[in-house]
Amino acid sequence: MKEAKVTDIFLLLLLGAIWGSSFFNIKIATYSYEPYTLALIRVVLATIPMLAVTFFYKIKIQAFSKNWKIYALVGLCNLTIPFSLIAIGTNKIDSYLAAMLMSTTPITGSILAHFFIKEEKITFLKSLGIILGFSGILLLFFDKLIINESNYLFVLLIILGSTFYSISGILILKKLKKSGNVNVTTSTLIWSVITLLPLSFILEEPFKSTPTLESTLSLIYLGVVATGFAWWLRFKILAKNGIVFQTQVTYLIPIFGVIFGALILDEQITWKVLASLIIIMSGIYIVKKNNK
Repeated sequence: MKEAKVTDIFLLLLLGAIWGSSFFNIKIATYSYEPYTLALIRVVLATIPMLAVTFFYKIKIQAFSKNWKIYALVGLCNLTIPFSLIAIGTNKIDSYLAAMLMSTTPITGSILAHFFIKEEKITFLKSLGIILGFSGILLLFFDKLIINESNYLFVLLIILGSTFYSISGILILKKLKKSGNVNVTTSTLIWSVITLLPLSFILEEPFKSTPTLESTLSLIYLGVVATGFAWWLRFKILAKNGIVFQTQVTYLIPIFGVIFGALILDEQITWKVLASLIIIMSGIYIVKKNNK
């Protein structure tokens, strides 16, 4: 990893802030939009600029090539399912809690990678990180102001969404590693649009909704900035500084999520939440430090 300059650190902080801010915007968007419609509009708004990028740089899209099934599967696991589950869950829990739970993706990813990637077996130190990370989540369940019998199922949905991100990551590593970032992103976005269309129009009635301006602006932000622009920014950081530097954004997302949730939505932050955040991030650090 090359030494990061001030501008590189700024871009990483910007990416963390954008992804961290996505959770309170999801919360606001759910006030007017149902989950599948929210996810659909979000991926449509992200797909349009990505298609423009592929056209400008003459990048061939392989969404409908002979390998279309893997692109469809990754689109399902990386976008359709987690975006839908996050929208369903965040509607019923605090936005910062969703950000904290989603930050555990490296932990669930390490468990799955142990079984599916031969280079990423769970070591003693990595197992300590996994236990520490999940103990931080467990601590949240003892704070009845945050998680109780009325919303714990939605907390589990968020964790399930995080798990699907891990599944998609393994699929990309095993099947699409050399297929090009822009192609993979655009192709999976296209397939996510295709899978979300029937879910939105069959299970919900998007044309009968009367969304507020606030919810609509949040949804536009989610699609254009938190999905489309953020992915471009991620690729820029990845190309210049490498994956080790880029993945440090994992530590920033829950911090920004907690800050935005408290400042913008006036969500209640208890000492158990702060303790849990420190424990979870410590677990993530140990896990990531011992990844190949």
